[in-house]
Amino acid sequence: MNIRDELMEHVPRLRRYARALIHNEHLADDLVQDTLERALANASRFESGTDLRAWLFTIMHNLFANQVRKASARAVHLSVDDDGIAEYELAVPAGQSRSLEVRDLDYALQRLPPEQREVVLLVGLEEMSYADVALALGIPVGTVMSRLSRGRERLRALMAGVQTAAKLKVAR
Repeated sequence: MNIRDELMEHVPRLRRYARALIHNEHLADDLVQDTLERALANASRFESGTDLRAWLFTIMHNLFANQVRKASARAVHLSVDDDGIAEYELAVPAGQSRSLEVRDLDYALQRLPPEQREVVLLVGLEEMSYADVALALGIPVGTVMSRLSRGRERLRALMAGVQTAAKLKVAR
């Protein structure tokens, strides 16, 4: 099997992860396309016998991180309380196909810091091992474990409707 065929086997996983990361179908598909494009262009760098999935997720992670950095540099803040926005523009259409719990989980995932969300999704959704996640994200396994722990704790709190306040040291 050549690399192109192997890449095609991973497209559904890449799409699922990208959509969970970005929360926008079109941008997620663009991220998958960019990932596949970069993988094909750098296929000679892939070491045969290693985990192709981890290599692809590494590429996607790096592309996503670059996109986030670029977007934050040019982001414009728009207040939801802005009178210039018609209320119907913020409305959610009726007849949603997702259950409320899935919607709430998705909402909670989007509230996690990106580094925690990536780890939670790779371990929980993609069922990758801690070692594979560490390899894909270029971080130590211990960091994967701590981000996963903090991410899961924050998800539980968000799903329970508990606001977690930042823990501040009291100066004495």
